[in-house]
Amino acid sequence: MNPPTLPHQAPAPDEEGRPRPPAEDRRHVVRRRWITAIIIVLLIGVPAGYLAVSAQQSRQSGRDKAAKVGAVHVRPAWPSKVQRSIYEVPIPDQASAVGYLETNNWHTSRLYTQFALTPAQLDTFLADAGTSRAALTRGVSISDHDARIAGWTWKPDHSWYGVTLDAKEPRPTRDITVDLSDPAAPGVYVVSTAIP
Repeated sequence: MNPPTLPHQAPAPDEEGRPRPPAEDRRHVVRRRWITAIIIVLLIGVPAGYLAVSAQQSRQSGRDKAAKVGAVHVRPAWPSKVQRSIYEVPIPDQASAVGYLETNNWHTSRLYTQFALTPAQLDTFLADAGTSRAALTRGVSISDHDARIAGWTWKPDHSWYGVTLDAKEPRPTRDITVDLSDPAAPGVYVVSTAIP
């Protein structure tokens, strides 16, 4: 005689004697565990990844700033419009071979710039700076100390002319030296000193 079949038979117990949950419940448990694991990975992994990327960007930014601050000579680049305005160095837009260096300490801030111009651009630059070719006198107007900082050397066989434009604080004082060895392509060297 066959035993009667029950409509809802309980699953067989596990080794500890507890009844095993139905297969559908086991799938829910597995799914919940996966979701929990994913949430934990996201909660830990995303901030950790963000911190790693942020630290790398901070290191790179520090290196870039250190390179600018630690620069010891004029480097090829244009000073910003703000720098040109503060230091009153009106470099013509068409200038070539532009380079600059900015130094700052408790007492003074200086902008060292160099660039090449055409004769007409030189006249425009000098006029915008508040002077003219007539004001240039033979020789270099930039001090040896400033020339060393900028990395400039004055070749004795070149035709050097200079002028110093003094101004009352807070406006900067500008030492301008022009190389007229090649009249068609004059070179300009400027040291603008501002008192903070």
